[in-house]
Amino acid sequence: MQRRQLLTLAAAGGVAAAGGAYLSLRHHGDGTAERAGGGAAQLPPLDQLSAEAQLFWRASFDALDQQPYPAAALRGRPLLLNFWATWCAPCIKELPEINQFHDEFSAKGWQVLGLAVDAPTPVKGFLAKLPLKFPVALAGLTGTDLSKQLGNQKGGLPFTVAFNAQGEPIWRKLGATHLEELRQMAAGAKT
Repeated sequence: MQRRQLLTLAAAGGVAAAGGAYLSLRHHGDGTAERAGGGAAQLPPLDQLSAEAQLFWRASFDALDQQPYPAAALRGRPLLLNFWATWCAPCIKELPEINQFHDEFSAKGWQVLGLAVDAPTPVKGFLAKLPLKFPVALAGLTGTDLSKQLGNQKGGLPFTVAFNAQGEPIWRKLGATHLEELRQMAAGAKT
């Protein structure tokens, strides 16, 4: 089992490196990243972030079109990351509220990413019935391990983590979120 995990991490590292090369084309040579709206934000190097943050920002997932979706592409703005699955009733219940959070807070710089701990076919079928306005990527079964490393000690779903613009986790919740608590979190967050 450890050999398989090492191979998975090595593959993720290779994809993350490719994502890093892509991102380097979007970054200025002085270490700043372009923010939406044209301003530049100084981002700390990954090795200066906490171990859990480094793990996430170096990860890569599959988009629904099977293209790599590097987490690093989201760095530089606050992020609400939600782990969910099509078979998880509390996950399904909270998704419309997370979608509403996306609608309300994307203009304030917040991003939302749904990571489905699921297979592509059920996720595509689900999204055909309940379209979401925020991106969804596939974390597969390794998504549970990643969520544990981000603070989900029980490995349950749904699990939500908020990151500040510098890339550090600032809020976590195991169980269904509610729009009002997401609003309060975002209002109180120092992004």
